[in-house]
Amino acid sequence: MQRSLADLDRWHAARIEPVIDPARLIVDPHHHLWLRPPEAFQLPELLAELESGHDVRATICVQNNAMYRLDGPELLRPLGETDYVNGIAAVSASGLFGPRRACAGIIGWADLRDADVGALLAGHRTVAGQRFKGVRQQAQWDPALGSMARLTPPERLLHDPDFRRGFGVLGAMGMRFDAWVYFTQLADLAELAATAETPVILNHIGAPLGIGPYAARRGDVFAIWSAGIRALAARPNVSVKIGGMGMPSYGFGFESRDSPASSAELARAWRPYVELCIEAFGTDRCMFESNFPVDKASCSYRTLWNSFKRLAEDASTDQKAALFEGTARRVYDLGSAGVEN
Repeated sequence: MQRSLADLDRWHAARIEPVIDPARLIVDPHHHLWLRPPEAFQLPELLAELESGHDVRATICVQNNAMYRLDGPELLRPLGETDYVNGIAAVSASGLFGPRRACAGIIGWADLRDADVGALLAGHRTVAGQRFKGVRQQAQWDPALGSMARLTPPERLLHDPDFRRGFGVLGAMGMRFDAWVYFTQLADLAELAATAETPVILNHIGAPLGIGPYAARRGDVFAIWSAGIRALAARPNVSVKIGGMGMPSYGFGFESRDSPASSAELARAWRPYVELCIEAFGTDRCMFESNFPVDKASCSYRTLWNSFKRLAEDASTDQKAALFEGTARRVYDLGSAGVEN
């Protein structure tokens, strides 16, 4: 059952938890913005989530193939999304909505296979200045399921020589590579990360899928996924975003319940994955993410961050600071965005 965003708000209203550790500063390093009538997740909807009671001081907006230009050179049309998000960032930076800085960092899109990709990357930086932090590639592909990406990528994109050249260009220009791949591709991503010093940020813990042929094989999937995570962690230029587990494709089933799960239930289901990521990468290369509004399918923004706080309850003060804020600020070079006032 797929609920609309309005229906999800009504569903989540059935469970409103007290905020855990409300003074904890947070940088949310992964959310989206879009307008897909009749659905919208733009600045008003984002602010409604940020005002959930958790102290979110800055966010990073990640590409979602929204608001591309309709004219001009094909190569440069993705600049429309960066222009759109940068405008929202400028509104937030006015201080009208308090100290938080929505879209303090922007991750856009570029076809790294294009021989002129440097021109597109330079265009992103021209549009958004230092807010532009890099690009995301939705490279997810699985032998059994194919790809569930909005724009289906080639099966072996990460091995493409032109793609790898563009990956090097990205790093040489001081930008980052956000990677959205499935658990069956983690070894391929580790191999890519070894070809250049480009910073790589693995999205959504690397997608240990729990649907289709994997629905009854969670133990097998965990074994393959954990080996891939450890291989990636051996590459010093790779970090990981801990989140995305609210997506239905992960097979936890919270989205189909009559009443929403508690943060304790979420934490219990997600703990093995979170603990393995932190063990492999260390807190200085891990960051909690919301992946909103996509993860809204399973939980509210307030409940999501409560679950992360439960998962980090035994961490030290410095480790918590890294997981919730510090790693994201350093990896994405956000400085003091959202805390200077």
